[in-house]
Amino acid sequence: MGVVRPHLWFDDQAVQAARFYADVIPRTTIHSVVTAPPGTPDVAEGAEFIVELTLDGLRATFLNGGPHFALDEAFSFVLDCQDQAEVDHFWEVLTADGGRPSQCGWLVDKFGVSWQVTPVQLEDIMSRPDAEGVARAMAAMLTMGKLDVDLLERAYRGE
Repeated sequence: MGVVRPHLWFDDQAVQAARFYADVIPRTTIHSVVTAPPGTPDVAEGAEFIVELTLDGLRATFLNGGPHFALDEAFSFVLDCQDQAEVDHFWEVLTADGGRPSQCGWLVDKFGVSWQVTPVQLEDIMSRPDAEGVARAMAAMLTMGKLDVDLLERAYRGE
C-alpha cells in the first residue's frame, strides 16, 4: 500500500510556510523545492512550485497553485503539547504576524493553515470515568480560545 500524506494548496506562499514551520515546529525538514515547468497554469515558469517536507515527522507536500482554492478550518493539524508552557509558546508563535485565534484550542496561522494546539492532558481529562466532571471540562473548553490546562482540571473537579 502507498503512504497517505497531506497535500496543501497555497496561492503563492508554500515555500515561506514550509520555512516558517521548519523554524518553529520540531522535527520539520524541507526536502526539496521544485520549480514550475513551462506551461504550468497560474505559476510563472521557474517559480517555486512544489515543496516536499517532513512536518514533525509527517511527510507533506505544499503546492503554489494560485488563487483558485483556499485553505480553511475543515482541515487542521493537531499539535500535541506536553504542558501549558508548550501550549502558550506554540499559540503565540502560530498566531503572530496575521494569524488569528479561534475557539477550543484552534487557530489559523498567517498562511491560512488551521492548527489545534492541544495539551496532552486534554485527552486524559476527557477519558476519565466521572461523566459529570468530563461534561464540566467540556463546557469550560467550549468557552476558551487557547486551552488552559489548569482551568480544565479545575472545571473537571467542579472548582
